[in-house]
Amino acid sequence: MADTLPRPRLPERLARAGYGMVGSVIALLAPGLLRRRLARGKELPGRWREKLGHSDVPRPAGRLVWLHAVGLGEALALRGLILAMSDRAPDLRFLVTSSTRTSAQVLAQNLPPQTVHQFLPLDAPRFLNRFLDHWRPDLVVWSEQDIWPGAIFATAARGVPQALVNARITADSFTRRRRLAPLYRAALRPLALVDAQEAGSAARLTALGARDLAASGSLKPAGPALSVDMAELETLRAALHGRRIWVAGSTHPGDEAAAIAAMQALDDPAWLLIVAPRDIARADSIAQAFIAAGMPPARRSQGQIPGAACRVWLADSYGEMGLWYRLAEVALVGGGFDAIGGHNPWEPARLGAAILHGPDTANFSTDYAQLAAAGAARAVTTSTLAEAITDSAANTAMAARANVLVAQAATHVSQLADRLCALIKRPPCA
Repeated sequence: MADTLPRPRLPERLARAGYGMVGSVIALLAPGLLRRRLARGKELPGRWREKLGHSDVPRPAGRLVWLHAVGLGEALALRGLILAMSDRAPDLRFLVTSSTRTSAQVLAQNLPPQTVHQFLPLDAPRFLNRFLDHWRPDLVVWSEQDIWPGAIFATAARGVPQALVNARITADSFTRRRRLAPLYRAALRPLALVDAQEAGSAARLTALGARDLAASGSLKPAGPALSVDMAELETLRAALHGRRIWVAGSTHPGDEAAAIAAMQALDDPAWLLIVAPRDIARADSIAQAFIAAGMPPARRSQGQIPGAACRVWLADSYGEMGLWYRLAEVALVGGGFDAIGGHNPWEPARLGAAILHGPDTANFSTDYAQLAAAGAARAVTTSTLAEAITDSAANTAMAARANVLVAQAATHVSQLADRLCALIKRPPCA
């Protein structure tokens, strides 16, 4: 455990001291910077002070597990783990932090029971201590690549056990972090458990100083299905009866250009494309692109439902991906036609949609490699997308194979939940 570790070596102590000085500067500048971001509409008006460690939400009684993920996809991947831990210890309560505005808006509709969301405070001692004084976690679980040295040091000083799960670190990221090796060695030292997505990440984390490391796989396949308003789902199924639906989800400009080309190649008017952009602030420009291509979209934000002659529905709303994927036969997962690195393929897989993706899947390389090896996803180009959408037999088979992988992932999450619950020092009802 962290409180039994040997004293850090001199380079680590110096790195911690230097990072602490950076945190002091952050504490001076942050309030003004956040207020300027608020004035530009980049912070949520009622919640920006959470990044300074303040909270209007009371701490729940009993044992509390704090889990952190940087953004939407990473945070949603933690939901299956939360449910598994709750099954083993029903008294546990959960706090999920993230850093992005979109993650807060979508998580509000997809949080597991007994779970609250807050923004992660900035990595400065003043804000972190205020946050920790309020929440007093019994276990802290970091995920993927988003570990914050200041938060880890402040938590370790209180004797709270910490873990890193679903960990991944690319070769490029490893090269950058190796330049600050003493700092990352100091940050990884207090982690009592590190579980990586694959062997490459495990080796790189070991080289940076991680201990007690395993490589059990990704959490994303075991995440629970995205939530949905069942009444709305049935209403839309009735309204769209007879249409064949495919979704382009979490899209960026390159994905939308590929979708336009595919719709121009599809000669069956029964096909309806639902476009769900990653950033709905781009909705007007996306609508203009489809209008220019001769396919004016219906817009969800305006309460419009596509008529028989409408070929595109622009889903310019937050938190409804569970609805769109349930309506679809096929899903093009966005981020693959730009320099984005792809997005989470398991969300549509969990809901029975066949998975298509563009060439760039760097941020989800392990996930897509697993799907490809099982014949459960298909890489497409702009010129092959339309053909892939209409290959019904192949798509049905891909969706079934992906469902098998989802079921297998539940075993990994169950075992990880056992290991995490064992780290909590305080007994139930203490």
